[in-house]
Amino acid sequence: LPVGFPEALCPREEGEEEEEEEEEEDRQRSPRPVTFTLGNEMLGLEPESEFQSPDAEVYMHFMRSHCIKKAFVALVANGVRAAPLWDSKTQSFVGMLTITDFINILHRYYRSPLVQIYEVEEHKIETWREVYLQGSFKPLVYISPSNSLFDAVYSLIKHKIHRLPVIEPISGNVLHILTHKRILKFLHIFGSTIPKPRFLKKTVQELCVGTFRDVAVVPETAPIYTALEIFVDRRVSALPVINDAGQVVGLYSRFDVI
Repeated sequence: LPVGFPEALCPREEGEEEEEEEEEEDRQRSPRPVTFTLGNEMLGLEPESEFQSPDAEVYMHFMRSHCIKKAFVALVANGVRAAPLWDSKTQSFVGMLTITDFINILHRYYRSPLVQIYEVEEHKIETWREVYLQGSFKPLVYISPSNSLFDAVYSLIKHKIHRLPVIEPISGNVLHILTHKRILKFLHIFGSTIPKPRFLKKTVQELCVGTFRDVAVVPETAPIYTALEIFVDRRVSALPVINDAGQVVGLYSRFDVI
């Protein structure tokens, strides 16, 4: 791999326009630990590992016992859209709290006659996980810094996930959150130094990459809840916004929700 591999996965570009996915991943990173207070506890990851260079991004993590509202407020306040979940009993990371959780919570309880939305705000993260997963808990999928880029891509595809924590095996610290976008940026930046397969010369439609039939859309006059329903039911990450004439006038992504 090229020198400066971690930096290549998350390049910094001055004046770059906000992108659809995870613009916070392109912000200038600081070697100092990210800490913040949830309830009465100070949470954060200290850069104790030798693997955490000045280029390593430090990720915050939530205790499962914290309430949902404070957790998502902390996500917004710290400019991130996902964070690993830390279980103090097992002393390990057990999952990820993401925008998808936020959307599913709103979708599940917004129109519930039994639960008021303000009650949901006080639910513990652990309670939500128990309700949503209904006992089907799966171990957190992650890789170590020594794994190959192929291992990372394979894990993302195999487990159908969008974020893959890179965890240092000795200290247990989260060094990076690897995403499709970061990998694509790496391939784009270093594309001239690696062999190009023939299929890259074909069109997107020829390769059937994407959705060309029955595309999920949302009218510009529709309430936000309608978009949330489509996100959940169709399992899509973005929706073209159309006017009365059926013309696309915008794009609403799940990352705009929070």
